Amino acid sequence: MILVTGGTGFVGSHLLEKLGARGEAVRCLVRPTTNARRLPAGVETALADLTGGQGLDRALDGVDTVIHLAGVTKALSKADYFAGNARATETLVRALQGRSIRLVYVSSLAAIGPSPDGRPLDEDAVPHPVSSYGESKLEGERIARRFAPDAVIIRPPVVYGPRDTDVFQMFRAIAQGLVLEIAGGERWFSAIYVEDLADGLCAAARAGNAAGRTYFLTCRKPASWQELGATAAQIMGCRPRTLRVPVAAANTVAFFSEMWSRISRNPAIISREKVAEACCRFWTCDPTRAAADFGFEAPTPLAAGLAKTLAWYKEAGWLKY
Repeated sequence: MILVTGGTGFVGSHLLEKLGARGEAVRCLVRPTTNARRLPAGVETALADLTGGQGLDRALDGVDTVIHLAGVTKALSKADYFAGNARATETLVRALQGRSIRLVYVSSLAAIGPSPDGRPLDEDAVPHPVSSYGESKLEGERIARRFAPDAVIIRPPVVYGPRDTDVFQMFRAIAQGLVLEIAGGERWFSAIYVEDLADGLCAAARAGNAAGRTYFLTCRKPASWQELGATAAQIMGCRPRTLRVPVAAANTVAFFSEMWSRISRNPAIISREKVAEACCRFWTCDPTRAAADFGFEAPTPLAAGLAKTLAWYKEAGWLKY
């Protein structure tokens, strides 16, 4: 039995489908407000709380593997990031003590930070996160490793695909005729199509020699944001104009976005930390270790992944083109 946390999120929803298709017995950790009807057929649910730990013992009964996806990607404060990504992880791993259960902790490239010289980072790179989100995910890694030394740690980079609402904002702007870029030259990133990531998580969960190891799961070839925008525009058949925003102007917009977030109590997608991350030239990582240890290589190139993603957005009514 595999227990999944964060199963109702973007990546989690695809992971549950992949696990079900592989014939795995799957249980999903849910909160009282979760709409269980959104889960794939055949997925058990377990009501539990990663803040105080209530219900975790019952949720872990009969489980041999936990894939911990639940976390916070947008928050009102640094403390909120650490509560959602570090303290919640500690609650979970403490509940695993004394049990023979494999932990797969899904971290992020943000925990390590950008490449300083353009060479894709490997898993042994010295961490230097540049945001509260990255710092909190790195602390989650350290907690997981301290309490569960055999944990498998997975660090995805940019994840895109059907149901995503973050990279989608860029596609929507392109469909409306505008590409927004922060001035300062081209920037490169690693990315993985969400279904490939779900396959990689399934493989890591069952790979015996992955115990105690850390992996980047990514498409081998990095992309540039200009390439992503141009490819998406070509697929949608539009010719958007490009607006390059000075860093100072982007930070000003982010500042007012943060102010509104505090007033509305609703975390915004734009913040000064997100601008700082976006200004880094190379968010790239190397997937060689995963290929060597358990044979995983993300098969979907950017153009093919974007075509499938944009087709889904169009069919779902999220985009018109």
